[in-house]
Amino acid sequence: MYNLFLNTAEGEAGLLGGLFGMLPMILIFVFFGYFMLIRPQKKQERAVNEMRNSLRVGDEIATTGGILGKIIQIKEDFIIIETGNNKTKMKIAKWGVRSVEFREDEDDEEDDDGDEE
Repeated sequence: MYNLFLNTAEGEAGLLGGLFGMLPMILIFVFFGYFMLIRPQKKQERAVNEMRNSLRVGDEIATTGGILGKIIQIKEDFIIIETGNNKTKMKIAKWGVRSVEFREDEDDEEDDDGDEE
């Protein structure tokens, strides 16, 4: 009977030793997962939010649905764009903007109004 308890105690010590032996590998996987998966995704999300917050009237955008248009009005959570030859107006949510295709810079407009010889 005493031998049964002795074997159980040795088994628990072996189990704890195995867990502590695997702990560095677990920490490496957590570290790898954070720096290779979570951190880049948050960085990309931050860049997309910055792009959406910097939208201006006159920017040509692409939506997540594939619609291309030019911004004519910006509200808090929505933008109004013109699309196509008929100048069809559409109201879309800001989160639906995938990318800015063309941005009219204020510097370019000033240069165009300059001297022509």
